[in-house]
Amino acid sequence: MDSRRAFSRWPLLLWAALMCVGAALAGWQHDAPRPLVLALLLMLSGLYGALGQMKRLLLLAEAGLAEPLRAPPESARAAELTQRRMLRNEALLEHAPVALWHQSAQGQVLPLNNAARRLVAPGGATDSADLLARLAQPREQSAGHSLFSFESERGSERCLLAGRDLVLGQVPERLLALMPIETELEAETLKAWRQLVHVLTHEIMNSLTPISSLSRTARDLLEEQGGASPEDRQDLTLAMDTIARRADSLASFVGNYRRVSELPEPKLAPLRLSELFARLEKFTGAEWAARGGAAVFEVEPASLTLMADGGQLEQALLNLIKNAAQATAGQTKPRLHVAARLVRGGRLSIEVRDNGPGVPAGLENDIFLPFFSTKPLAKPGAAEGGQGIGLAVVRNLVHGMGGSVRHVKPISGGAAFVLSF
Repeated sequence: MDSRRAFSRWPLLLWAALMCVGAALAGWQHDAPRPLVLALLLMLSGLYGALGQMKRLLLLAEAGLAEPLRAPPESARAAELTQRRMLRNEALLEHAPVALWHQSAQGQVLPLNNAARRLVAPGGATDSADLLARLAQPREQSAGHSLFSFESERGSERCLLAGRDLVLGQVPERLLALMPIETELEAETLKAWRQLVHVLTHEIMNSLTPISSLSRTARDLLEEQGGASPEDRQDLTLAMDTIARRADSLASFVGNYRRVSELPEPKLAPLRLSELFARLEKFTGAEWAARGGAAVFEVEPASLTLMADGGQLEQALLNLIKNAAQATAGQTKPRLHVAARLVRGGRLSIEVRDNGPGVPAGLENDIFLPFFSTKPLAKPGAAEGGQGIGLAVVRNLVHGMGGSVRHVKPISGGAAFVLSF
């Protein structure tokens, strides 16, 4: 112990002793007024000095310049420090942003933190038993990384799975970590596609412009020269017209794909979904009713509000509704159901569901790619048919507003697209 810190207690003991002496004298000289007064003054002086010294010691202790009056034993302090560290480490483990699992020597996999427990709880993995069974499968590398995917309420989720073998108390165990990368992979995919589409459309347009211009110039020169026979002139004119027309159509076709890479930045603002759904119902409800079906729009609760770009979210939903109308073209009673609600975890979900044939099996992961379509290819410039940009635009718009869009296969059939924010 530091001698200065130890010495700081002695004045307190001296003042207390002085107070006791004064009290003793006061009791002994209670019949003599003068000594009694002096004894009381001596006692009060000791009390005042003791209180002052006590206050000083408390201030020094708070500043770390003096030891507490009752310092706990070193073992108790070490145990308290160890307990605090353990509680801190448990809190860090509990709130880690990755799902951590413990695999015993018998192969049983148990969640270690909140992120892992959420995956096996309702609202997490669709089949939690299958998730645990796949995590328990042996792997070649003890500390390797691999891509791991599972189905959830929001669709397919991709994660990075890492494992580490441990030996604790001569018992082999394994620590597993699932790091979600679906959002990051989707963002990188969108970025790569935007860059590719931008380069392709730029180069194609640079080539189409002179082709169209030169074909028209050649046709004009052919009409001015007049040296060829009428039959040859007619054939050449038709050929030049065809080249010019196809170049214009292809330019229009490429211009549509530019929308994938040149979307404006969203302007986020509070958006009342009941008002947005009322506009969508007004735009599309009559068309579905005319086909003998119905379009239902629901918001629960009615006061549901989302930070989004109203125009871009409306455009994304209109694209999904248009796809639903095309998918149910062969239905005698087509149905559309658009619903917005809060789901587990405080997320906001917008679901667009139809009763059409649904997405063909095996193509669920391709339908959001630019240029990919399950419908017959549309002619350039045509309004109907598949050009492969509708869902790509939807994904770009939703992702730009901080959300995600997934395809979900309903049990009752048809197709459903879920926008999560």
